[in-house]
Amino acid sequence: MPGNGELYPPGQYGIGWLYVALAVIALGIGLYLLVSFLTRPKNALRPVAAVSSAPPLVGPEMLNQLRYEYLAQLDVVESRFRSGELGGRETNKVLSLVVRQFVNEYSGIEAPVMTLSDLMSQGVNPVLLDAVGRHYYPSVFRRSGVIDPLAGLEAARRVVTTWH
Repeated sequence: MPGNGELYPPGQYGIGWLYVALAVIALGIGLYLLVSFLTRPKNALRPVAAVSSAPPLVGPEMLNQLRYEYLAQLDVVESRFRSGELGGRETNKVLSLVVRQFVNEYSGIEAPVMTLSDLMSQGVNPVLLDAVGRHYYPSVFRRSGVIDPLAGLEAARRVVTTWH
């Protein structure tokens, strides 16, 4: 039979082989699901906690430490600007990022990924809106001259020291 060169039509196999093939596929899928279920992390099925707009509960010492750390970061940015390592536009970009990260850590507001209009709609502290709207946005996005980074630095320090 195999050596005579004839072709056999595909319909010659019985329907039982189709059922065997489907059973093997189903068994493979079942084993895959079983193994993935048994080896998943313990917290994989827990729901993600909803982001609260309320500030996280932390002690005043921790908040003072956070302010101290961010004021130190602002000092580093100032020294990098004064040494010429950062230009005016780059300094305002970094200041915007530092201030937004501070707000995020202090209050849980996702300020690093929010636009100015998003921040306005959240009703954040006007000191942040002033710093972003008057110093960082114009310096980063407009083509003409850059707003003075030292004024942006003072605005950043106001945000860090007065944020509540």
